[in-house]
Amino acid sequence: MERANQSSPVVGFILLGLSDHPKLEKSFFVLILLMYLVVLLGNGVLILVTILDSHLHTPMYFFLGNLSFLDICYTTSSVPLILDSFLTPRKTISFSACAVQMAFSFAMAGTECLLLGMMAVDRYVAICNPLRYPVVMHKATYVPMAISSWAIGGTASVVHTTLAIQLPFCGDNVINHITCEILAVLKLACADISINVISMGVTNVIFLGVPVLFISVSYVFIIATILRIPSAEGRKKAFSTCSAHLTVVIIFYGTLFFMYGKPKSKDSLGAEKQDLSDKLIPLFYGVVTPMLNPIIYSLRNKDVKTSVRNLVSPKCFMQ
Repeated sequence: MERANQSSPVVGFILLGLSDHPKLEKSFFVLILLMYLVVLLGNGVLILVTILDSHLHTPMYFFLGNLSFLDICYTTSSVPLILDSFLTPRKTISFSACAVQMAFSFAMAGTECLLLGMMAVDRYVAICNPLRYPVVMHKATYVPMAISSWAIGGTASVVHTTLAIQLPFCGDNVINHITCEILAVLKLACADISINVISMGVTNVIFLGVPVLFISVSYVFIIATILRIPSAEGRKKAFSTCSAHLTVVIIFYGTLFFMYGKPKSKDSLGAEKQDLSDKLIPLFYGVVTPMLNPIIYSLRNKDVKTSVRNLVSPKCFMQ
């Protein structure tokens, strides 16, 4: 960090945020604050039930508890900064604080990509090889799967953040974003960023390409297995065990691919709209998706709904 500061007069950044749309700031402050509270409450309850209810001490709910904890960390790494930027006239952030926020957000996003892929493998074994499920998905298997997701996500974040903070920032220090998003920060560097771009490309393959391939192949076999079940009730029951995960995957990855795969606009009016969408879309997968995850899993899972009812019932407090 010192090396970056010595090679550059820039010791902090200005987050442009939604300052070009001041009418949206107050509305988004209230909206994001409410969603953040729902994220904390919903995911916090899911973590509690997966810990306290012995019936939920299975690989699927272990991954779900990890996902809920990750969503809380993910939103907490950026939402307080976003809310503060809506209230502060001059939206400044120090170089070190920007690096920390960038590192945490990148780590959480990468970990979630891998964790969703691990959950798809779990659902594949449960539906396509149910008799072998207790043997294949035992504690010595699913715990390292989750740990590796966190470790790989954290390692990639350290690598990319280290490469970014070593760049000289000797010109414009205005980040045209609501947070220290790594791509927005790299645009301000006054040096060759080809290494950063290449490493980001490799990372996209690891965190987007590989998990999506795993998930796609897993669900091809899952759907084929479900269709071979003779009874309609059996097919419905089998599909209900993976429908929540599939819904979350579609929302999360769909938003990511829309964000990073859409074409860039060349006209000024289109570019202005694109800048706004580039700021709002990360809010979707960074706040809205973590808010929807516990709702989706609760609505589509009888075990979770039963555990939540037992948790909040008067009998639970009397015992």
